[in-house]
Amino acid sequence: MSLTTFAVAQLIRALPRVQLSRVVGALAEKELGAGSARLVERVYRSLYDVNLEEAASSGPYPSFDAFFTRALKPGARTIASSSLVSPADGQLSALGPIDGQGTILVKRQAYDVAELIGSAEGALRYKGGEFAVIYLSPRDYHRVHSPVDGKISSVVGIPGDLYPVNAVGEQHFEGLFVRNNRVSVHIETPTLGQVTVILVGATIVGRISVTMIPEPAVPPGVTRFSPEVPIARGDELGVFHLGSTAVVLMEPGVRIARGLGSVLYGAALTEVS
Repeated sequence: MSLTTFAVAQLIRALPRVQLSRVVGALAEKELGAGSARLVERVYRSLYDVNLEEAASSGPYPSFDAFFTRALKPGARTIASSSLVSPADGQLSALGPIDGQGTILVKRQAYDVAELIGSAEGALRYKGGEFAVIYLSPRDYHRVHSPVDGKISSVVGIPGDLYPVNAVGEQHFEGLFVRNNRVSVHIETPTLGQVTVILVGATIVGRISVTMIPEPAVPPGVTRFSPEVPIARGDELGVFHLGSTAVVLMEPGVRIARGLGSVLYGAALTEVS
């Protein structure tokens, strides 16, 4: 623990994190003139080494939010033939078993799956399964895609705080994933049982939207779909409007066959069939 990270953590504790994130989110959605947009894009690209060559639009974007949530050109990512693929670009930062108590271990922190997805009953099916965590840095593409073929049965909005999920947050704040605002998307599959993708918010994450819900942000509580919404591997699932982290939960019988490190959405997480 360094003095600098400790000082940053204390500042974060003191800040009104949720209110600040809402303000920044509102500013990010304000319309920009073409000149201002080009300047913002140039500065951000320089700071974070963003690859705009693969973006669907060359800009200028109408707002910073539009720039941050930019789509990719068709064919920019290859969707593997594996039954389970990465839902996002980023760092595959943690993976492993979901133990018999229904907990996962991420960066030496134990998380209760029931608390993570907001359902004790729903968590039972994941005991003995596996999980994967993908961290999206500021330079990454920030749309999230389905890791499997299946049908979306429900989406759960779980209100919470907005602590950072970077190295500072992991070192200084216990229980980040279950303290932060998050959304869990439940996908019923023909061969893998249920797969859940949790989109975890963070400081300065204005909101999380999900493609099949028309509201700008996922409302609190359970949204059920009848009939269930069909989705294929690689189809867009949701968007982080600034931030953050995606967690994938699998039932027993699915084994992740990939090591930690950089990953692109659509890359195989299991053996290619």
